[in-house]
Amino acid sequence: MSAAPATADVTVTATATRGAFELFWLRFREDKAALFGAGTIGVLILIAIFGGPIAQAVTGHPNTEQYQQIMQDSFGLPKGPTSAFWFGSDGEARDLFVRTMYGARTSLIVGIVASGIAVVIGLVVGMIAGFYRGFVDTLLSRTGDVMLAMPQLLISIGIVAACSSNKNSCQIVGPIAIQPGLGLVIAVIVIFSWPYIARLVRGFTLSIREKEFVEASRSLGASDTRIIFREILPNLSGPIIVYTTLLIPQSILFEAALSYLGLGVPPDTASWGGLLNDAQRYYDTAWWLMLFPGLFLVITTLAFNLLGDGLRDALDVRAER
Repeated sequence: MSAAPATADVTVTATATRGAFELFWLRFREDKAALFGAGTIGVLILIAIFGGPIAQAVTGHPNTEQYQQIMQDSFGLPKGPTSAFWFGSDGEARDLFVRTMYGARTSLIVGIVASGIAVVIGLVVGMIAGFYRGFVDTLLSRTGDVMLAMPQLLISIGIVAACSSNKNSCQIVGPIAIQPGLGLVIAVIVIFSWPYIARLVRGFTLSIREKEFVEASRSLGASDTRIIFREILPNLSGPIIVYTTLLIPQSILFEAALSYLGLGVPPDTASWGGLLNDAQRYYDTAWWLMLFPGLFLVITTLAFNLLGDGLRDALDVRAER
């Protein structure tokens, strides 16, 4: 009869000594869908880094090389998958497999960089607005509301179209100019993404600043900067990580939408959206042009969403197990 209480004590002690990361990992690894998403993202990152050069070396087909003689029919239409051209050729008779591998690099760069910058801006704005409240909160919050009220896609199309029509740069104000290309697409995504992060962070900051440990730190004479970075910021890591994983696929899809409209990265730069833009001319005769880039977009978006859902559940200490 005495063995049961001893076993219970050992179990409680073992649970109490587990660190926060260990508890997170125990919950996260139970979610098979999240593990699948994380593994898929890892493979996609490897493809983005090494996929293009490896595909080019294996097939012997450079990224921009055109093969009209062997991969276009007598009507100038692209030919489908073969043993040498695994994904077939695009409208310019280039190897679609190689272009798709290089497109992974462009799409992930846009998604990760744009989301990272937007998260940093939104995190700073949200913490300042939520912590200081008053006039500062009103000013920053209303600025974010104005940005959220704007038609994101229409304004983005206008900015990118205006800047892309000029081969050199787009003059904004005085000496400030924006070069068309990948940087412009990232800038447009950042402009319209940070208000969502700021609103989320502001809400959490308003709640955390009223907690007892923040009041205790303030009573000990801690400065506002120390409270923000040592007390509030660590408690925001969970929501920020989760929302970032959900923002990345949104950025990738937004870049794909701009490229599909012919307003994204330059045509010579491979991207999944750009490949889909090329495919619309041959949608009724060349199914492979839309299938393979579209499939990669779907897999990427699904993987990040599965990972984000898994992280949200694993970081939620209130979730029942």
